[in-house]
Amino acid sequence: MAYRYAEDVLAGEGRKPFGVTEAIARMNGYLSGFPLVILGEVSEVNAKRGYSAVYFTIKDQKSSLPCMMWNTIYERTSGLRVGMKIEVAGQFDIYAPKGRMSFKASSFKIAGEGNLRQKVDALARALRSEGLMDDARKRPVPRFPEKVCVVTSPRGDAVRDVLRTLRRRFPLATVSVAGVPVEGKTAAEGMVRALAACALEGCDVILLVRGGGSFEDLMPFNDEALARAVAASPVPVVTGIGHEPDTTIADMVSDHRASTPTAAAEAVSPSPEQMNALFASYAERLSGPLGHRLERTRIRLDAVAGRPVFRDSAALIAEDLMRLDMASDRLHRALPESLARNRTSLDAYEGRLRRSVSFDARRTRLESMQTRLNASGKRILDHEAAAFGSATERMRAIGATLTSAARHDLALRAGHLHDLSPLSILSRGYAMATDKDGHVVKHADAGLVGSAIKVRVSDGVLDCSVESVSQERRGS
Repeated sequence: MAYRYAEDVLAGEGRKPFGVTEAIARMNGYLSGFPLVILGEVSEVNAKRGYSAVYFTIKDQKSSLPCMMWNTIYERTSGLRVGMKIEVAGQFDIYAPKGRMSFKASSFKIAGEGNLRQKVDALARALRSEGLMDDARKRPVPRFPEKVCVVTSPRGDAVRDVLRTLRRRFPLATVSVAGVPVEGKTAAEGMVRALAACALEGCDVILLVRGGGSFEDLMPFNDEALARAVAASPVPVVTGIGHEPDTTIADMVSDHRASTPTAAAEAVSPSPEQMNALFASYAERLSGPLGHRLERTRIRLDAVAGRPVFRDSAALIAEDLMRLDMASDRLHRALPESLARNRTSLDAYEGRLRRSVSFDARRTRLESMQTRLNASGKRILDHEAAAFGSATERMRAIGATLTSAARHDLALRAGHLHDLSPLSILSRGYAMATDKDGHVVKHADAGLVGSAIKVRVSDGVLDCSVESVSQERRGS
């Protein structure tokens, strides 16, 4: 039916059919008069060296369209990537040798989310050039924070995940929540104020978190003011924004980026396994030196306890006790013998006296002699006392003269002897060491390491044990 209609048209107009080349030329002429702007997603890009044009394909949910753009035009653009959503301006064109129709693009621009991504990329490059994303600038996250501040929506799942994780892993930390909107035009400004408030609160670390969402939902976290506030925060900032594929500018400038809010809470809280491992490490490092020190102390204590004076308290005065016992034994033997001899002599004198004169006559004669002696003895004693006193004064005068030189010489010798006395040397702070045989230790290389010595000071004797010897080099 259509065929008959075509014949009727051609016969009525009196025209001949078009050739293929002529038909394509006519169609290109018609199409060039209808410029179009087409919205689509780039699904393929072919920009090989040596080609005079760049070939790419755009598509929507139902159709795809091959496109081309001359290199002279393409080189002035920012380039195409698969997945970009673009608006392409141009017109349809039929390639005569193949008879294929394509869209000849004269320009394009990024549309919708693609435009947002281009702006975010440009901001990221600018902040990176300023050094805000350098690892050297980022601060370490505290291992055991006492106070944690959370900046997020107070009604989202993110705050519940963070609180549950911190309560499970590190309940000792105090948690403060700065509730702010995380979507909308005012979200970035609210989060900037919340970061400043958390810093004034005196927290150890700040968690900037929210749940997942579309690229447009996460745009407040790509705000330049928020990024600079995160970088300038005096407190380390840990971000947990969105899910694993999402990376915002706030993530890039933060001190630590976590993939989710739960992962951010885990980054600032030690797990029980980490705490146990840490305490085990500390215990191992402490037990080594303390064990060695206790062992050395025990060895020294055993050495001191093994000395004779601690094994037998009487050993300290054993020698004196033996001398006392010997002296007591000699005294007990000498006194009875001396008393017996004296008693025998007295008995002999008594017998002789009784035999030579009777007691009454002797008493009478003694009383008479005592009377005469008392009378004459007083005169004799007075005379002799006067003579003795005179002689004494003369002797004192003569003796002082005769002995002054000797006394002076004796004083000099006594002083010199006192200076040479070992006790005098000891009283000046020196000490004298003797070995177990009582010989004086004169040199450090006497081979006394490990042996016991006695050190005599001014007021007693010290029992010591030689642990080591260090020799001093004397100057020539």
